[in-house]
Amino acid sequence: MQLPIYLDYAATTPVDPRVAKRMSECLSMEGVFGNPASRSHIYGWQAEQEVELARRHVADLIHCDPREIVWTSGATEADNLAIKGVAEFHADRGRHIVTSCIEHKAVLDSCHYLETKGFEISYLRPSSSGLISPEQLSEAIRADTVLVSLMHVNNEIGSANNLAALGEVTRSRQVLFHVDAAQSVGKLPIDLAALNVDLMSLSAHKVYGPKGIGALFVRREPRVNLTAQIHGGGHERGMRSGTLPTHQLVGMGEAFRLAGDVLHDEYVKVGQLRARLLDGLKMLPGWQLHGHADQCAPGIINLGFEGVDGESLLMSLRQLAVSSGSACMSATLEPSYVLRGIGIPDDIAQSALRVSLGRFTTAADVDTAVAAISQNVQQLRRSSATG
Repeated sequence: MQLPIYLDYAATTPVDPRVAKRMSECLSMEGVFGNPASRSHIYGWQAEQEVELARRHVADLIHCDPREIVWTSGATEADNLAIKGVAEFHADRGRHIVTSCIEHKAVLDSCHYLETKGFEISYLRPSSSGLISPEQLSEAIRADTVLVSLMHVNNEIGSANNLAALGEVTRSRQVLFHVDAAQSVGKLPIDLAALNVDLMSLSAHKVYGPKGIGALFVRREPRVNLTAQIHGGGHERGMRSGTLPTHQLVGMGEAFRLAGDVLHDEYVKVGQLRARLLDGLKMLPGWQLHGHADQCAPGIINLGFEGVDGESLLMSLRQLAVSSGSACMSATLEPSYVLRGIGIPDDIAQSALRVSLGRFTTAADVDTAVAAISQNVQQLRRSSATG
């Protein structure tokens, strides 16, 4: 059986073989398998050393202090810890939070939960290209605002918010700024030494690392306080309890180290593949690109096709592993809330196709995708016209 070409890197990335090798060295009796919290013997010491090296690799990629990295089970948990943790800690000071209507469900559902606890949430509507402006954010902040949570790169359309400009607004208004960077870290440069970002959610499996592991950056200066959401042992300086999975942390650290080594070259390569795909579709009429054409992560490409049923298009593209949007929302037949949020009509949103490129994508893969999309869109249009 021939597998389809994988073009769904925004959903997850395959683990880089070099990462898998490092992880395998932390599983068996012959490797570093100990509990990092075991301080009475060499097995624990070796594991702790590996965990702290991984913490440094993660910190180096985003230019922060390793002590500002708190391990979590993934970006979803990091989002929950940042939003609920800040809200609970600062509830006496204010109960207003600002976010946008196109955030990841981990952010939106955390905010919906807080609404049941008496918090007020302002959901900003982005521009048609999927961006939040500094002016828009400034108008939304109030005297009782305790947190702003806005993603760096949108997981469905790839548009990238200007973190520097948004961070200037939050810092000047003395409001904490949380950023979900699951789709941007390792794809775009991030310098937390220069950005006014207070909390940042990270994921390993979007950067060629393992699933089930992530981290939350929590700034030390100016100090960010939050309330732990998982209790039981006081691990991670009391912010996140639980035995640390050495093999997964080593995998995340190695994945982030490799990402730093190839960041520029990979950005250029993926950008060229993006241009190749969009240029290849120019001869096909009746389609549009969703999101910002330039201010984006180049690997995420969201396309809408006129006169085509999205589910039928997806089913016809059996030689391609692509999606209609976020993997978290793939079970629903509703048009994407992200596309609706940027003003895309339901009929076009229903026909949307997300193609996401990555480290192992080739020019031949892109050419195959262009041919398959063009052929199937035209065939579906003909069938619709004659039906």
